Amino acid sequence: MTRGDGDAGWLHAALTLAERTRGRTAPNPNVGCVIVRDGRVVGRGWTQPGGRPHAEAMALAHAGAAARGATCHVTLEPCAHVSARGPACSDLLVAAGVAHVVAALEDPDPRTAGAGFARLRAAGIAVAIAPPAGPVAAAARASMAGFLTRRAAGRPHVTLKLATSLDGAIALASGESRWITGAAARAHVHLERSRHDAILVGRGTLDTDAPRLDVRLPGLADRSPRRVVLTGSTPPAGWTAIATPAAITALDNVDHLFVEGGARTAAAFLAADLVDRLLLYRAPILIGGGVPALGDIGLGALADAHGRWRAVDARMLGSDRVEVYERERVASAAATTGATR
Repeated sequence: MTRGDGDAGWLHAALTLAERTRGRTAPNPNVGCVIVRDGRVVGRGWTQPGGRPHAEAMALAHAGAAARGATCHVTLEPCAHVSARGPACSDLLVAAGVAHVVAALEDPDPRTAGAGFARLRAAGIAVAIAPPAGPVAAAARASMAGFLTRRAAGRPHVTLKLATSLDGAIALASGESRWITGAAARAHVHLERSRHDAILVGRGTLDTDAPRLDVRLPGLADRSPRRVVLTGSTPPAGWTAIATPAAITALDNVDHLFVEGGARTAAAFLAADLVDRLLLYRAPILIGGGVPALGDIGLGALADAHGRWRAVDARMLGSDRVEVYERERVASAAATTGATR
């Protein structure tokens, strides 16, 4: 960015707003926007459930006439195309008379992809973009991981959750698994569920445990994700079935997918190299001879296991510990698949 360091702080504030509807805006990205004038926030917005209104439209409506001459801090390049669902945000910003636009990322959607910035500059609006290798851009990519993964790989961003004992078991040999972890860890899982469009388990887990897979946290009950089962047979009412992990590409309006069980399903996603983020909850217990967390994931040599995962977070949840890992991947060019933003 070519402006002051304060812009980074406002972009982080916009990223916080964007988290409010993570997992609820697909196929649009969850964007956040803060409009600042004379050091004071005059407008704020975030993409609404279902993808409209966009964050910029919401922030401009909040700011009203105060947007003229102000600076718009937005987590993604304002869109440049007119949709049946609403006007282009770059046009709205021009009409509102903002003086500056500071963005965290360029939009990979080919209908915008730099055209939004060009339209703003053509109208005399100064544009600054966060450095691609900097912390703001990294935070924005993490916030919009679902949208960006869908654009680049044609599939949802996948988080795999495992809850194990210290010796890597997910259940007793009898199959008893309630509960491996404590209340704090289970509440954290419910929070994670609320940030995803859909949640997936294997048919064995569905038949054995009859999981509800909803969000049971105060104020977030309406954030329960769609339920998906990995099976080749007909699913129960209220469930979507896919036959293979690769079939996640066909899940409509699912950009963030949470894979929660069981061992064969987890191994299948890992073997297909479709896991982008790993949540490992570990309880301070030993089971011995229990059900292992994973089956065969297709490694041919021990060396193949190294260099795949990068630790990004770890914390205690009561007596349990959660560790977060991200898959190390070679960067690839964004796909040209369009969005509906």
